[in-house]
Amino acid sequence: MSFATKAPPLVELDPFTYQIPLGAVPGMRVPGTLYSNRALLGAVEGDPSLQQLANVATLPGIERSAYAMPDIHFGYGFPVGGVAAFRLDDGVVSPGGIGYDINCGVRLLRTALTETEVRPFLKPLLDALYRNVPSGVGSKGGVTLSSDEIHEVLAGGAEWAVGRGLGREDDLRFQEEEGRLDNADPSAVGDDARRRGLRQLGTLGSGNHFLEVQSVDEVFHPEFARVLGLEPGRVVVMLHTGSRGLGHQVATDYIRTMDERLRKEGTVLVDRQLSCAPIASDEGQRYLRAMAAGANFAWANRQVITDSVRRSFREVFHRTDEELDLAVVYDIAHNIAKVEEHRVGDGAPQPVLVHRKGATRAFAAGRPEVPEPYRAFGQPVLIPGDMGTASYVLAGLPTAMERSFGSSCHGAGRLLSRHAAVRRFRFEEVTRSLAGRGILVKAASREGVTEEAPGAYKNVEEVVRVAEGAGLTRRVARLVPMGVVKG
Repeated sequence: MSFATKAPPLVELDPFTYQIPLGAVPGMRVPGTLYSNRALLGAVEGDPSLQQLANVATLPGIERSAYAMPDIHFGYGFPVGGVAAFRLDDGVVSPGGIGYDINCGVRLLRTALTETEVRPFLKPLLDALYRNVPSGVGSKGGVTLSSDEIHEVLAGGAEWAVGRGLGREDDLRFQEEEGRLDNADPSAVGDDARRRGLRQLGTLGSGNHFLEVQSVDEVFHPEFARVLGLEPGRVVVMLHTGSRGLGHQVATDYIRTMDERLRKEGTVLVDRQLSCAPIASDEGQRYLRAMAAGANFAWANRQVITDSVRRSFREVFHRTDEELDLAVVYDIAHNIAKVEEHRVGDGAPQPVLVHRKGATRAFAAGRPEVPEPYRAFGQPVLIPGDMGTASYVLAGLPTAMERSFGSSCHGAGRLLSRHAAVRRFRFEEVTRSLAGRGILVKAASREGVTEEAPGAYKNVEEVVRVAEGAGLTRRVARLVPMGVVKG
């Protein structure tokens, strides 16, 4: 892949909004919009991610702008933190705008326990979580599926897991799309992808995936926090994982299919990693059905892990589920494309295909997609930090609907590549520093810790400040880590 030697120009529109003007890169159909501030800009100026943002703006059928969130960094095709919406009649779908880990997402569980109660049992709790939730590269050992069962998982998502006693009926209410996309077509998922998923349901995986025991440090919106069941000192559990090898293979298979279509057409893209197909084409529709099936696998995966988390707490604290609570606060996707109703001009809202790659939905109060108990406040948005800093619960704002198709950031965002982090940080130094702050780490490998060292990430406080300043989200609660299980 080749990029311009000089990054496209950025024009400051306000302290939190920057624009790559239309025409800055040949072929742009809309401008590029970056939500950032001066504290974060240094990490992206001259970085290929800005060129990627401008490249996204060249794709057919794109509406309004190509957007990037404050956690932007270099990705495959789209930058991580990229958002783009396309018209259904003449727009395209691009797997690079969704990501290889389809429906990588975050789930938050609350508990009835306080930090004071959990702290003496933190090590055995992490041991139990590590034992009950397989993690690491190629991790297996979760729920073993037959070929018939994986078909049911791909169709049913989290509902499949709950129906088999791996969760509560109420868990489904508090997941994006209630944990299932109904346009999923298991037959659109290839044999290789299915094989990769047979033994990976209920596993964490590697990279930036984690299970984190946290406590509520500060509340900024007491009324909404009360509805969410979050109060200072309360212990919560955040988990981050996706569709594992199955989703990766779906992306690989369909990128190959779309590459072949483009080759036959003689179409040359500004970046081959933006491989795409018209939404209305057979290839585009089949990919969207396969992607939905991959997304359902991810929701089922997080649901099975939720059951394992509950089992771990029961083993350590010898209390019932009712006594422990461990209810799902919310579950959100950040690598997905969905047809949604948005206003794209002066007329009535119309359906568009919104790609979110390393970005989360952040719908405003009143939207029917927001669970009824939360609808008066807006959709919860879950923002993990790094192992040594805070995570946040945010809420979507009305202005996000007009500014980003109802989208926000998905985390702190990488500052260093994984290879660069391994070269810079030492396992002993990272774990010693975390232990000095009362944070325990359990990991499948030493590299799993050094790759994800706190210094490898942007400042999550600045990222959240930009999301709030740009009118995308508002802060609800700040969560701080106690113990981390890393893949």
